[in-house]
Amino acid sequence: MEQQLGPLAGLVVIELGHSVAAPFAGQILGDLGAEVIKIEKPEGDDARKWGPPFVDGASASFQALNRNKRSAVTRLREPEARAALVRLIVERADVVLQNLRPGQVEELGLDAATLRALKPALVYCNMGAFGARGPLAQRPGYDPLMQAFGGVMSVVGTEGQPAVRVGPSMIDMGTGMWAVIGILSALMQRKDSGVGSVVDVSLYETATAWMSLHAAQYLASGSIPKKTGSGQVGIVPYRAYRTADGEMVVAAGNDRAFKGFCRALGRPEWAEDARFRTNPDRVGHAEILYGMIEPEMLRHGNAEWQRRIDAEGVPCAPVQNAGQMLEHEQTRALGLLQQVPGSSIPIIGLPVSINGRRPEPRSAPPALGADTAEVFANTARKAP
Repeated sequence: MEQQLGPLAGLVVIELGHSVAAPFAGQILGDLGAEVIKIEKPEGDDARKWGPPFVDGASASFQALNRNKRSAVTRLREPEARAALVRLIVERADVVLQNLRPGQVEELGLDAATLRALKPALVYCNMGAFGARGPLAQRPGYDPLMQAFGGVMSVVGTEGQPAVRVGPSMIDMGTGMWAVIGILSALMQRKDSGVGSVVDVSLYETATAWMSLHAAQYLASGSIPKKTGSGQVGIVPYRAYRTADGEMVVAAGNDRAFKGFCRALGRPEWAEDARFRTNPDRVGHAEILYGMIEPEMLRHGNAEWQRRIDAEGVPCAPVQNAGQMLEHEQTRALGLLQQVPGSSIPIIGLPVSINGRRPEPRSAPPALGADTAEVFANTARKAP
């Protein structure tokens, strides 16, 4: 099959990024066809060492965040190297995205104001921790800190138990997504004006956005949202249950679905109980209702519950581990697991298809500095 060119082909992105947020944003742009040049310090992106496990010379985490890129090593604190990078940006770049520590790009003269004065068409994306202004703007931050400070940890886990982090790096990766949305919007605007923009995103803003439903609950009621385990604020029954051989999530999000769930449980009379007739009734008596459902769900295993609940048209799903998810026929049917040229392991591809086709990986994550000479070859003076 002929390889896709990609809707962003011809776009050049300079990634002054490390760890997760900026590399994930750069990878999305690369998956969509942009040429992404990853600028690394001589020791490399810290994520290269986030292991074990390691594969193809770097951590599995690095492999998951850096395909379809080129790697160029430079020493940003050396004036000659920094000047070469500025020339590269002015001569070639459409986009710069950065998540260096607060104040560093200004100190180095690689900030938006300096670079856009040299190239007004440049789209420059700052990916900060706490945001572009405010009393905490200069503080660094990482995903677990923002899950805590942004309120996410306050509603994750079980009430009365210590705070827990959502396993996936949802704040980092979500910030990468917002960065791409902002960058693409700025590029659309540039088509008409010819002028670039400064895009600001941050981990804290992403965390607060993910708390939108809980914030609305608090603003409307004045009550602090609590931890609901696998459940959801304001909807009952809507959570996971232990079964005879695993766990099953049932999302009975309306009265019709609740009636179907009751029939699947062999307890149709529950739907007529005055305590459970409407969702507000069920929310008010959630502890009682869940206490009734839990022993019923232990009577069968996941496969039997899937059959019974599906027959009633009620949304449900078993709790799968990573291996089960990757091996499931639905994952295979969607082609989500993709082979990467030059890589020893496949990866989960971009969760977007265009005209029914998922963007295909063009290259494996780069070896540290593999493209330094070529990247800087055409600048007036090469980076050391």
